[in-house]
Amino acid sequence: QVQLVESGGGLVEAGGSLRLSCAASGRTFSDYVMGWFRQAPGKEREFVAAISWSAGRTAYAHFVKGRFTISRDYAKNTVYLQMNSLKPEDTAVYYCAADRSFGISTVKNEYDYWGQGTQVTVSS
Repeated sequence: QVQLVESGGGLVEAGGSLRLSCAASGRTFSDYVMGWFRQAPGKEREFVAAISWSAGRTAYAHFVKGRFTISRDYAKNTVYLQMNSLKPEDTAVYYCAADRSFGISTVKNEYDYWGQGTQVTVSS
């Protein structure tokens, strides 16, 4: 059974940094794309970033380019989202997701597995 467990969320001041982790288990993920999405209160869940597990190709939403970096660690079966220069509008629940595909998708409905989410709150 696939499990995705996020951690690393918290409260940070504007301009600060956080690193989110997503520990994946239950199968090998070499043919998966791992993504991060976020959902703010009253808003739709939106794509943030994704990485193809095998090739390491990445994609980012325009509003995080240059501030967030997605990476993966094979040995730990873990995906990270390094978030720098955080803004109050980055406040949301951040979700890790896995899509069995070699091509990166930004569409949440194409992702097969989801974690429970971790809260990120950025104060002004």
